[in-house]
Amino acid sequence: MQHIWDMHCHIVPGVDDGAHTMDTSLEILRDGYKKGIDHIILTPHYRLGMFETPRDTVEQQYKLLAERVAAELPDLKLFLGCEFHVFTDMTDTINGDPRYRLAGTQYVLLEFSEDHPAKFIEERCRSARNAGLLPIIAHGERYDAIRKHIEFVDELHEAGAYLQINANSIIGEDGWSMKHFCGKLLKSERVDFVGSDVHNMKDRRSHLAEACEYISSHYGTEAAQTLFVRNPEHITANEEL
Repeated sequence: MQHIWDMHCHIVPGVDDGAHTMDTSLEILRDGYKKGIDHIILTPHYRLGMFETPRDTVEQQYKLLAERVAAELPDLKLFLGCEFHVFTDMTDTINGDPRYRLAGTQYVLLEFSEDHPAKFIEERCRSARNAGLLPIIAHGERYDAIRKHIEFVDELHEAGAYLQINANSIIGEDGWSMKHFCGKLLKSERVDFVGSDVHNMKDRRSHLAEACEYISSHYGTEAAQTLFVRNPEHITANEEL
C-alpha cells in the first residue's frame, strides 16, 4: 500500500529517548519511505520529570530534520506533534501551545501509565474533550484497564476518545499474548489508529508497513485504508472521525 501514514513515532533527533542523531532519523525515514510511508506526524515525548525538552528546542530540531527531508525526499510529508503523558491539570498546558497537539490541530496523543485505573483514564479523556481537544489514547493495548476489560474501549469511545495501537504489537513483536489481544481489538473494530512508535533502527524499529500488510490480509483492504490513510488524514484536517 502507498501513502501510508505514521501518526506516532519518535524520529526528531536528540529530543527524547527516540532517534539520538540526525543520521538515525534519516535512516528511519528512508527505510519507511521505501515501504510506502510518506506522511508522518512526529510525536516526541513530553512527560513531567522525565521528558521536558524545551519546545523551542524540539521545534528547532524538527526544522533541521524537515530541511534535510525536503532536499532528499521531497514527497515525504512531515508534521510535528507530541506524545503527551497525562497529569491532572494538563489541559491548560496542552491548549497553551499547539506543539503539544498533533500538527497544530485539536488532536492530542495521550500517554498513560500501564497501571492507571480505568476511572483515571476516562476522566482524563473527558477532561480533554471538555477543553475542546480530541484525545487519542497512545498504544492502548498496553494498559491493564483495557487488557482486562476490552469493553472499556467502548466507554472511552463514548467519552469522545480514540484508540491507537502499535504496529509491533499487531504482528507479534511484543509476544503472542499482545498479538492475540490486538487481534480482538481489530476484529471488534475498536481500533481507530495504528502507529509505529519507532525509536531507532535496532530494538525499536518501525513495523508499520508490515502491520498494514497484515491487517489488509486478515481484515481487508478497506480496514487497512481506514486505519493507515483515511483516519490519519482526519487528524491534519482537524476533523473528527
